[in-house]
Amino acid sequence: MARRPLTVLSLLAAAVLALASCTPGNPAEGPKTIKVVYQKTDAFTALDTMFQSAKKEFEAANQGVTVELQPIQANDDDYGTKLALALRSPSTAPDVFYEDTFKVRSDVDAGYLLNLDSRLGGWADWEKFDDAAKEAGKADDGGTYAVPLGTDTRAIWYNKKVLQAAGVALPWRPASWQEILDTARKVKANDPSVIPFNMYAGKGTGEGTVMQGFYELLYGTGASLYDQDSKKWVVGSSGFKDSLTFLKTLYSENLAVAPAEALDPNVWKKVFGEWFPQGKLGATVEGSYSPSFWQKGGSYEWPGYAEEMGVAPFPTQNGQAPGAVSMSGGWTLAVGAETKQADLAFNFLTTALNAKNSLDFTVASSQIAVRNDVAADAGYQSANPFVKDVSALVSVTHYRPATSDYPRISAAVQEATEAVITGSKTPEQAAADYDAAVAGIVGGDKTVRK
Repeated sequence: MARRPLTVLSLLAAAVLALASCTPGNPAEGPKTIKVVYQKTDAFTALDTMFQSAKKEFEAANQGVTVELQPIQANDDDYGTKLALALRSPSTAPDVFYEDTFKVRSDVDAGYLLNLDSRLGGWADWEKFDDAAKEAGKADDGGTYAVPLGTDTRAIWYNKKVLQAAGVALPWRPASWQEILDTARKVKANDPSVIPFNMYAGKGTGEGTVMQGFYELLYGTGASLYDQDSKKWVVGSSGFKDSLTFLKTLYSENLAVAPAEALDPNVWKKVFGEWFPQGKLGATVEGSYSPSFWQKGGSYEWPGYAEEMGVAPFPTQNGQAPGAVSMSGGWTLAVGAETKQADLAFNFLTTALNAKNSLDFTVASSQIAVRNDVAADAGYQSANPFVKDVSALVSVTHYRPATSDYPRISAAVQEATEAVITGSKTPEQAAADYDAAVAGIVGGDKTVRK
């Protein structure tokens, strides 16, 4: 009889140990680590700040779990390359990572992303995300594989002082491509040392070339890259040639930067850090996130940007309806398909994208909010003087074709722009080479002439 209490106590102790072994991060199971891979540059630190905050919050709530932040110091294209290399091997694949929207479908096809549908259903905050923004994380099978961080639009950013000195009436809102060229010529005539109108081109600036440049032109002609009805890539487009011709005019008349400088992957740093603040640039096509570089805490703090800068929609070719055009992209957070800690990884993702962290990141990076509670927040609405103008462009925006073929198509577009601005090919030749490249990538039966 004297042994019974000891037996009960032993059983209780064993039960406690068994229960403890099921607790996340309990030492009995050994340490648990969540690896998080994302982009960080001298000019883009908002995401790192958000993850540092989420790490503290998550580790405090999950004793024994370590969040290992692995920032990659690289521009967008180099980051994508390094992330792709990491994803190829289970030993290097991250648990959570920063994923460009245009790579979601191709990476799902490659088996790199975990389907999140079953987990999103139990996350109350998911209902607060904009339905259109949710589409960015979906794949061809209709499943959701990534959660949006924010979105953006593109517009013309211009230096008021530079344009005013050239006799351009403010606020400036060009109604056609011709008005852009006319203004650029006035700026050049007034001060030859000023770059009149920057428009990215060539392979050096990668996706920036097409998102902050060529696509505004292409979609402004009424043409497109991809025909949604037939699910085929468009070739033989007169709009494509017209867009290349505009770039040829801009560069051949020295209304843009020198071609050699345009091919520099870091030319954007001069745009934000030198040329605009120093009054050496008239205008550029850039994203709605531009104020994040100039506001307090930004990489190129410029106290006077709110007074000296203006923003205008990019016009359609001849001012035809809808009168303006924009491009939208954005980034997401995804969970790696190879993760051994799927629940913990998803829970970290939701911590990173809770209301507070989302608001802080959206304001710091001048993103367009994808959560309706963030969009309604007074802090977001007053974040910078241009929020209302750039948010309004969502009504005329376009998105890149979210197919696995897209990255190679984009590279072919970049090659076409580079050939034209360097003078190695005429717009007609570059367009013909692009058509051939597309047929080679997707097959001739998946192209349509329009």
